[in-house]
Amino acid sequence: MAKRKNNRKFSDVFIYGVIVIGLIVLLGAVFPVSFGEISGSISDWITEYFGWYYMILTTLLVFFCVFLLLSPIGKLKLGKPDEKPEFRTVSWLAMLFSAGMGIGLVFYGASEPMSHYVAPPSAEPETREAMLESMRSTFLHYGFHAWAMYGVVALALAYSQFRKGEVGLLSKVLRPLFGDRVDGLLGIIVDVLAVFATVVGVAVSLGIGAMQINGGLNYLFGLPVNLVMQGVIIAVITVLFLISAWSGLSKGIQYLSNLNMVLAGLLLLFILIVGPTILILNMMTAGTGQYLGTFMTQSFDVAPLDAQKSEWMSTWTIYYWGWWMSWSPFVGIFIARVSRGRTIREFVMAVLFVPTLIGIIWFSAFGMTGVSVGREFPGIFELPAETQLFAVFDQLPLGLILSFIAVLLVTSFFITSADSATYVIGMQTSFGSLTPTGKVKITWGIALSAIAYVLLLAGGPTGLNALQSAAIISALPFSIVVILMVLAFFKDANAERKYFGLTISPDRKRYENYVKGSAEEYEEDLEEYRERAKEDPPGI
Repeated sequence: MAKRKNNRKFSDVFIYGVIVIGLIVLLGAVFPVSFGEISGSISDWITEYFGWYYMILTTLLVFFCVFLLLSPIGKLKLGKPDEKPEFRTVSWLAMLFSAGMGIGLVFYGASEPMSHYVAPPSAEPETREAMLESMRSTFLHYGFHAWAMYGVVALALAYSQFRKGEVGLLSKVLRPLFGDRVDGLLGIIVDVLAVFATVVGVAVSLGIGAMQINGGLNYLFGLPVNLVMQGVIIAVITVLFLISAWSGLSKGIQYLSNLNMVLAGLLLLFILIVGPTILILNMMTAGTGQYLGTFMTQSFDVAPLDAQKSEWMSTWTIYYWGWWMSWSPFVGIFIARVSRGRTIREFVMAVLFVPTLIGIIWFSAFGMTGVSVGREFPGIFELPAETQLFAVFDQLPLGLILSFIAVLLVTSFFITSADSATYVIGMQTSFGSLTPTGKVKITWGIALSAIAYVLLLAGGPTGLNALQSAAIISALPFSIVVILMVLAFFKDANAERKYFGLTISPDRKRYENYVKGSAEEYEEDLEEYRERAKEDPPGI
């Protein structure tokens, strides 16, 4: 497929994206109170009228992933038929683990189960039923639904880029549906929506990270917890990740990513040892059973006749579905990049199950430790979410060291997330270039930090209000892109599956030719398939 050479300095996606994000930053900085009120009203409206849509869409994405596991489409490779995986399986799974770990797990690791324990969606507060419900709800939020969202975006991107030879732009994934129109205005709109969703999604994480670091510094050194301090934290870390973004110190980011895993592993291991180990293991088992046993009910429950639960869902479940969807371009591009050479079945199985399992272990350890300590010291339940983790550590052996490690971990996550995001957004706004310029990356790095602080300003005393609203709002338009990506991927993959005879009981000769054929033979067959598709376009 011929690619058009483009010598323009800045893409239309970059120009329009900067304008949109710039206007939001300006309005939020000049009118923070009004900005927070308006975004909150829009978020409430979306939750009231589209909450059912968010629940159905995320659940259908899970079903689609399960379908791919069972379908002959799963035999297709994310690359040429004879292409081998770029990374060893252990390293690949470790990188999926890295993608699954983030600021959110540290911020909400103890605070979310503790919050659900004292204010559960339906059980009596602070009871055994509430404890089980806290685990079940947390597993839902960090389980299959989240990774199905990431997975379908990553899968469509990897298939388009490594199998079809497209550049790494989300708009190009839609070529099976819209043809060359993805190279024009339609493609610009899709890519701008992806950039907007990514900027907001990452900014939400950075805002949460700033709050968590501020809470840790307050515990360790007595520094005040306020917007000024959070602004200073964002400014300092922005300088650090911009230095890396400008210089392209990929080894530095690689070392930081490895440091993240080591620190997270140490924290988890220590909590498993000094926390209520038997309770953690029992609740992890029982909570997993509850999660799987009520999966269908939770997936479609929008609490139409329960005002209290409906409000709880807008604060938690709907917020998470929006946050995950706005993160899906960023995480999807990363997962796609490291999954070249894997079969679709292998990819879906790993992406869906490995991070979910890690999340279950993590939240069981930190959540049950937090609840146990909170039952002994009830005042901890009343603390802000960003300081609860440090208050829990204060009651454990070596609490000061644990708190220092947690602050270091969040800071490292902040830097690596922001640095990676500037690269991903830079690529999306530089015609899909794998080497976006330093100026482009710095522009988006500043935009990310500015949006994060504006959302904190608009969020009022709690800081989380506008962050949650932004995630819910940004996900609505981008969800249309996700649906189109799924349809485009399935249309192309299913037609190719039929052409190469990949069925439940395949034509052995054609299937062996497909599996054992060389890249050259594959290209010849693929070209023949494309020519036939032009004359008789395959249907879904």
